Order: sequence, then C-alpha cells, then structure tokens
Amino acid sequence: MTLRAWLSFVFLALLCVSPGFSADAENGYVVDVPVPLGGQSATTLIGQLERLAKSAPQDGRLDVVLRYDAESSGGEATSFEDALKVARAVTGERLRSLRIVSFVQGSVTGHSLLPILASDSILLSSGARLIDASAGESDQDETIVLAYQSIAARRGLFPKPVVAALIDPDVELAWVSNVGGGKSFAGGEELVKLRETGEVLEEEVWSAAGVPATVSADQLRSARIAAGIVETLEEAAEVLDLAQIIPVESDAIGGVTNGVLLEITGSISRSRVRRWQSNLNGSLVEGSVNTWLIALDSIGGDLDQSASLASSFAMPEPPLRTVVGLVSKEARSDSALLAVACKPLYMTPDAILGGTGADEISLSDLDNHDELIESIARATKRPVGLIRGLLCSDLEVYRYTNKKTGRVKYTTPADLVSQADDPDLERDRWEKGERIEMKDGLTADRAIALGLADGRSESLDDVARRSGMEAVPKPVSDRGLVRFVERLGRSQGLMMILLMVGFVALSAEMNAPGMGVPGFLAMVCFGLFFWMNYLAGTAEWLELVLLMLGLCCIALEIFVIPGFGIFGIGGLIMTIASIVLMSQTFVLPQNSYQLAVITRGLWAALGSLLGLFGGFVLMRQFFPHLPLFRHLIMETPDVEAIHQAEKLADFSALLHQTGQTTTPLRPSGKARFGDQVVQVVSDGSMIDKGVSVTVIDVQGAKVVVEE
Repeated sequence: MTLRAWLSFVFLALLCVSPGFSADAENGYVVDVPVPLGGQSATTLIGQLERLAKSAPQDGRLDVVLRYDAESSGGEATSFEDALKVARAVTGERLRSLRIVSFVQGSVTGHSLLPILASDSILLSSGARLIDASAGESDQDETIVLAYQSIAARRGLFPKPVVAALIDPDVELAWVSNVGGGKSFAGGEELVKLRETGEVLEEEVWSAAGVPATVSADQLRSARIAAGIVETLEEAAEVLDLAQIIPVESDAIGGVTNGVLLEITGSISRSRVRRWQSNLNGSLVEGSVNTWLIALDSIGGDLDQSASLASSFAMPEPPLRTVVGLVSKEARSDSALLAVACKPLYMTPDAILGGTGADEISLSDLDNHDELIESIARATKRPVGLIRGLLCSDLEVYRYTNKKTGRVKYTTPADLVSQADDPDLERDRWEKGERIEMKDGLTADRAIALGLADGRSESLDDVARRSGMEAVPKPVSDRGLVRFVERLGRSQGLMMILLMVGFVALSAEMNAPGMGVPGFLAMVCFGLFFWMNYLAGTAEWLELVLLMLGLCCIALEIFVIPGFGIFGIGGLIMTIASIVLMSQTFVLPQNSYQLAVITRGLWAALGSLLGLFGGFVLMRQFFPHLPLFRHLIMETPDVEAIHQAEKLADFSALLHQTGQTTTPLRPSGKARFGDQVVQVVSDGSMIDKGVSVTVIDVQGAKVVVEE
C-alpha cells in the first residue's frame, strides 16, 4: 500500500470518529431529494425533515441523509427561491437536532446545489459531480451570490473560493500550494494577486475563467471537503458509523402524513374483521387520514375474512395513500395474507411470517381465492407463488431460474407450465432450484430476502418515523375499554386465574346458597373470561351456552339428583368443551400448531375444574374451623343426636305450631316452642337466630320447620 493510501485510510478512520459524526446513533434515515426542486416539493421536503427532527433524541442528533440519486438531472430548473427555502431550513434552528449529510450519486446542477452547501457533511459516489450553480440564470445577481456565500459560511464545509466559482462562471478556481507551506483555494482577483507576488509554489486549476465550474468527487475528496466516496447506503453507514441507514418512504415526501393505528392481535373472526374494517373506514371520513399503520400479532383463523380485509390493504383508495405493516411477533396462517398486503411491510428481528396457525388452509381454499391473491401480488409486487406457499403448507414452491435471461421465479412445478402451449418446452427453459420451506414460517431475514417483506424494524415508533409520521399515531376509533380488555386477553395466565377464581367462588356459593358475594364474584370471572375470548375472536355464543349448561348439570347432580350419573358426566364434558373451544377457532386439530393450542386449552379446563372440586374440599374441611368463614357454611346435621332423640321423645304435638329459633339453622339447630327447646331441621334454607318458624313436618323426633 502506498503512503498516500495509508494516509487516506488514517484520515477516513479519524473522520468517522470525529465529533462531526454520531458514534452513538444506531440508525440514520435517508430522504430522496426531488430534482428539480419545486415549490410544493420543497415545502414537503422541509415538512418531512421537521417531522424527523421532532422524533430525534433529546440528548443527541439524528443523522439524516439527503440523497441525490444518479438520475438527478434537471437541477437548472430549480428556482433560487425554492432552493434557498430548503437551505435556510436545513441550517435553521428548527432542524438543529438533525445532522444533515448530502449523498450525491450523480451530477447535480443549478440551484439544486444550494442545499448541498448547507449540509453538515457530504458523501459522493465515484461518478458524482457538482456543476455550475448558475445554470438556468440569464445574468448574475449579487443577491444570489451573497446568499450562497452566507449559506456556505454557516456550515464552513465549502471554502469561499469554491462557492464563488460554482455560482460565477467568470471566476477562475485553483488549489494552490503556498511557498510558506500548506494548500488552499484561491480564485478570481485573489488568485491573480498570489501569482503576481510569487507566493504560488504549485497550483491545480479546478475551473478556468469563463467556463462553468465542474467539481468531481475525486477533487472534493482530495480537498477533504467530502467525507468519503461511497457507492451504496451500506458503505455510507460505515463511513458515518451508523448501524444502518433506513429509507423514509417516498410517499411520505408527497405531503403531510397523517395516520391511524390498527392492532390486529389474536384470532381472525368475522365479528372482529367487521369491527376493524368499520373503524378503519371511519378514520377516512374527515379526509385528513392518508395512512394506515397495521401492527400484526395473529395466529389467523378465517381465510375468507382475512382475504376481504387484505384486499383493502393492498389496493388503497383515496384519500388513503399507504398501508404500512409491522409483524411484531407472528402472522401465521391466513393472517400472513394481511401482512403481505401491506406495502411496505416491516418485521421485528424475531418475528415469524406464515406457517401453520389457527386455520388449516387447503389447496381448494387457495383456488377459491386465487384471483384475489394474484391481484394482491401485483399491487404489492410480491411473488404470487410465495404468497400461496405462505398460506398452504401442502404447496411445494421451488425457485426457478430462466436459463437464458437469469430471471428468477417462485412457483410450483404445476403452475410453472400451466399457461404454456408446450409444457415440456416451457419446463426446459427453467432450471429448478431449492424448495422454499415455509411450513414453520419465515424469519424476518428470510422474508426480506424472498421479497415478502421490505425491512426489519425494532418498534412501531421506528416504523412510524420511516413512514413520515412524527410518532405512533392514535389507534382507530374504538372504545378504550374494548382495547383494554383485548390487551388483558393476551395473557394466558390471567385467563387461567379468572377460571380458577370463578370455580372456587362457585363452590363457595354452592355450599352457601343465597347468591351472595361468592356467586357474584363467580359471575364476574366467567363473564370476563367469555368477553376476553369473544373480543379475541375465539369465543361465540355457543361456547357460553355450553358453559352455562355444563355448570347447571353439575349443580343438579350435586344438589338434586343423588349419585353421579348422566347429568354429572355430561356437565363435566360440556364445561371442559366450552373452555377449550373458547380458546380456539377450530373444533378438531388439523396440524401441529392447532394440536398445541388444543392441548393448552385442555390443561386449562382440567385445571379450572380442579378449582371447582378443590373449592368443595376447602369449604367442607377447613372453612368451618375458621371464624371468618364459618357463617358461610351450612352445618351438617348431627345424625346421631337426632337418632337418639327419636328414641326418647315424640314431637308430633308440635305440628303446625309456631316458635322462635334460638340458634341459626344451617340446616339444623334449635328452636323454642313455649317453654320447650327442641332440636329442629330447616326445610333446606338457612334461617337466622331469633326468627319465627312453623313446624311443617314431624317424623318421630325429627322436627322440620320453615320460616
């Protein structure tokens, strides 16, 4: 390596860690600058930068790259006023939280150069050039020259002679080596004076007098005006010491981005899709919303409903402009169709796209929605074969490469030749490659590589920023209580606790009839359990009816019908079935994912029933000995005492007489009839102390009373 190369390497390394660049920032953002700049495009560009500035961290600056792509021609049509508006905004107070880096990939001419002079730093591709800022101006205006010098002086990136040569073709520009050492730029009268005084040891003319200035990437790099020569955003990220440079969607530049957020979680069902669609459509009524942000964490559940919603995502109608998606954890089964219908689609690093889920999709199901899937693929520019493979695990999708053109196609062997006049000839045109395994879903990196996703993102906040929004937008119109219950319903542990508490409380109420606090608590727990699952899309009214019938049958078996027969067994089966069905959208499992779901549901049901029987044991064995709970338990009749009393006394004379209880009857206790205190039994209800009772039946020494 030559000495010059070593020096360049050391300089680049020092530049990357210099205070001018953010070593702490993880991500930067790139915004494409429209060339030529117009009044509207300049305004929207400034608005986009201001939104990024508002999202910058309070203790640092956000790196934003203004990219002038290789096709940035026509800069001479940019008006000075529009360019100056952008340059002033870039150097102004409102964008102080941004570190602006211009990335020039092609040739930029005219007043489109002015925002570049206002940048904190500049990167160029090897073929980039800055050409004649005065292009498009008929004559020189002193005001324009002063404005250029003023903007450039704010940053100090471009030396004054370079700026003068770019704006005035009559100015000669040279990079001179002085007799006293060092190199500097000189132009116009200053350059003439240096030559006359003999202070120029060596000079390199960059622009001759009378010739419009053209400055190349190599010249700017050698003069240390440019931070580096790079060809891609990845190389730019290395120079700027950023983890990555994230594109901000070009649609966001076209105007102010106003969005709403829809969170699709849990299962897909008809009622939920109807509510989501209604809320989304309602957000467009006022006309200010033009972006939907969809956060997905779903196991699917209904292909028909997902297809209906996906069509509105893939083909948005005005005023809707963009539907942006983020898969936060998973988008399985038919919910994968909702995900790929979003453009752009981002995924968190550990997210899963596709794979088996709550709905088992067959080949015939795919055929029924084939036209819709193809239209979604065309609208989003995603491979239709891969979309079909995401939905149906039975589909064998392969990578095919055209032997002549190198074009890649993802499809099944049958679909490859389905439209061909000569299947054998068509098959010979393609080289069959690897099978794309999608049964267990695709990781974020794999989905991006296959073109099914557009990038990785760590959070909704990051996705909102990429889409041109200042922050995560407000959720679509929905009752806050509904959203709160839906969030609670995502916790399986909370569901289990509700069932356990509900059954224990039901046991307490069965041991102490009268519909008191335990009964009310049981109703609340079962009601919340059903509502959470209903909002999650897994419970319908059938499951609620099964649960109520099951509990009623168990109660009949325990309190009315002796033994444990058909009502008890049937009640247990219906109760277990209702709890299991409330946690899933299918009846019988058809894949490994559904088998895991139904297994969790069975364990939850069995654990809950243990709460029912455990509650009985708890109430019978322990509560009678605790003063706090003793009054909740009906006392078991003292059978031996009653039997002995039957041998010694005859109370038939007390029939229809009225007395007063001297102890609570639960159901046995004592009552006074005249001067006589007798052991009595209530008719099944609890009767408090000091209550008037009437004898309704006498069986030997067994006296039955009612209040």
